[in-house]
Amino acid sequence: MAWTIFIKYLFPIGFALVSNEAWTTYIYWDLWPVAHLWLAWALLAGPRYTRMLAIGMSVVEIVIIITLFIWFLADPEWSIWRTNWFVNKVFVLTAFFLVLVTAVFRPKMPLSWP
Repeated sequence: MAWTIFIKYLFPIGFALVSNEAWTTYIYWDLWPVAHLWLAWALLAGPRYTRMLAIGMSVVEIVIIITLFIWFLADPEWSIWRTNWFVNKVFVLTAFFLVLVTAVFRPKMPLSWP
């Protein structure tokens, strides 16, 4: 969530304010932060559905990001916002790949803090 808050909100708000624009100018509103918060909570709280949620959300995220990368890399535009988007997606892709690998290959691993 800290990464999401920084990359999707704090960085765009800071840039807008420094540029004397409305603070909402560069924010792209979506529900992914809510989904990520739900998964983070599930990983800490450990409800019975956590493993399936982790696998399902990881697969969906990975498919979406790889599709977006294919489209982007066919004709890349390296503006500050597209670069910010790309860096964010690399981070998210890596994180969800690690979540997927852990959920699939270490299913007995405790999902909540002691």
